[in-house]
Amino acid sequence: MTMDTVFEGATVFDGTGAAPYTADVGVRDGLIQQIGTVHDAATAQRIDARGAWLTPGFIDLHTHYDGQASWDQTFSPSIHHGVTTVLFGNCGVGFAPLGGGSRERAVDNLISLMEGVEDIPGAVLAEGVSFDWQSFPEYLDALECKPHSLDFLVQVPHDPLRMAVMGERALERQRATAEDIATMRGLLREALEAGAAGFSTGRTDNHRTTRGLPTPAAEADAAELKALASAFEGLDHGVVQLVSDFNLLEGPDGFDAEFDLVETLARHSQRPLSMTWMQRDPGAEQWRAIRTRTEAAVAQGLPLWLQTSSRGIGVILGLDTSFHPLMGFPGYLEVAHLPLAARAAALRDPARKARILGERSGRLAGDGSAIPPIVDLMLARIELISGRMFPLTSTRADGSLGVDYEPSVGNSLLAMARRRGCSALEAIYDYLAAGSGEQLIHFPIFNYIDGSLEVVREMLQHPRALYGLSDAGAHVGTICDASSTTFLLSHWSRDRQSGQLEAARLIEMLTQRNARHVGLTDRGRIACGLRADLNLIDPTRLAPGVPQLVNDLPSGGKRLLQTSSGYLGTWVRGVSVIRHGEITADRPGQLVRVGRQAQPN
Repeated sequence: MTMDTVFEGATVFDGTGAAPYTADVGVRDGLIQQIGTVHDAATAQRIDARGAWLTPGFIDLHTHYDGQASWDQTFSPSIHHGVTTVLFGNCGVGFAPLGGGSRERAVDNLISLMEGVEDIPGAVLAEGVSFDWQSFPEYLDALECKPHSLDFLVQVPHDPLRMAVMGERALERQRATAEDIATMRGLLREALEAGAAGFSTGRTDNHRTTRGLPTPAAEADAAELKALASAFEGLDHGVVQLVSDFNLLEGPDGFDAEFDLVETLARHSQRPLSMTWMQRDPGAEQWRAIRTRTEAAVAQGLPLWLQTSSRGIGVILGLDTSFHPLMGFPGYLEVAHLPLAARAAALRDPARKARILGERSGRLAGDGSAIPPIVDLMLARIELISGRMFPLTSTRADGSLGVDYEPSVGNSLLAMARRRGCSALEAIYDYLAAGSGEQLIHFPIFNYIDGSLEVVREMLQHPRALYGLSDAGAHVGTICDASSTTFLLSHWSRDRQSGQLEAARLIEMLTQRNARHVGLTDRGRIACGLRADLNLIDPTRLAPGVPQLVNDLPSGGKRLLQTSSGYLGTWVRGVSVIRHGEITADRPGQLVRVGRQAQPN
């Protein structure tokens, strides 16, 4: 049998968690056709894969490419990190459906929502998103017409659904009427029947519109959630995704009531439900309570899952990022308009430095601000939390190349300050103001309270854990966690000094487990008859690069972009989309309408 491509002598990780083996893998017509020894002189392309890992393409369940899918054919930066399928429409936010009445007003409201919640500049969205749709099925149709490198699935987000039906009443967070709920349920059902991947909702105080308002569905009641969950009735596809802080700022009393709503969604949808799982600050022990309630619910037959990151979750701070510790000081605001290098030079003026260090930072969150309250809480504790702020460099503590996402507290800016005998704020100030002002700070707010990733290790080993929370495509001036797939493999199976995890099991998390969760039966494993979504990896070189601020968004918008090393190639349906770090011109990616994808032979 003639093959399009043969990977010769690869170390095959088949995605099931089984031990790797050495084999040739033959691909034809976008499918894996042979595994073993492939002898065929007529093969169009033979790739020497000896010493390299061949894995299924990675599936990222938690991205926010809702807008970027309109203007970016490649889903960058995910394409640089082994991902071949992305799922967006998470956290209850997105761009469809659009409401009736004033189209301009409906679009402005959705842009305000996404700019505030996901830190994507409004000017970028206004220029880059086509908005040539009204209903959610029309949104799917519009995206399906555009060429893409990777496959993608789309969930129906709760906030736009509410805004489309309730208009301004949704922004005022009024309770939905019975008629509102029935209409929302009908629209959700229509979208699911059109191939939407599921339904998502957001219930966290950290999500705000640009007006500083909580998101429209943040306090939707049990009656509304129950009715929306019932839209899945009679369907055998679709998932539910939820982010909640479980009333964290209100203390522990509200936790059980909020988790009861999670169980309500799962019970009435009867579909797999995944929720955000991380060690929060404040509330360091809450993740254990989530685990306990989840395990109890699963024992009762509820299909609950826990979306888990591979590292600390936080922000990247720099003079040109969305947030940094100096941005609220009056003396800084006087020079904030200057170009970066000139701004850094102005900050190095001794008189200005002395004045700023003697000032109090203004309040950043509150009415009319999209900045979440946690930012002010953190700035008020700058001397303490600087123990979790680290210079973001290209060299790890052992001298090897690569970002160190599990740094020692001894390398923190607090430790630097103590060695110098100055305040932590002064150490941060001097670091950010040095040179041309391009220095970045890694600040893991969550999952790093104890100064290590031991909590993450425990999470990753839980049987209900799903790899997720990359937020790829969102928080573009604040984070770049699309690289967490690369980090999951390189750090946990190779670089960590102790407590390493098996590569085969990590690859299973990135592939088969996520494919099964979202109902994709045609990918996630290396097996004959399945799609040839594949990664060829040099395991000795695999590493995420250092994030860089680039101005490549519509309207000249900037974002953090992070590439990688070690990916020899990534293939979607047997077509190369990246080779040796370079994105190819081919665009084999497609919209996956869940419930309609091809079944394996």
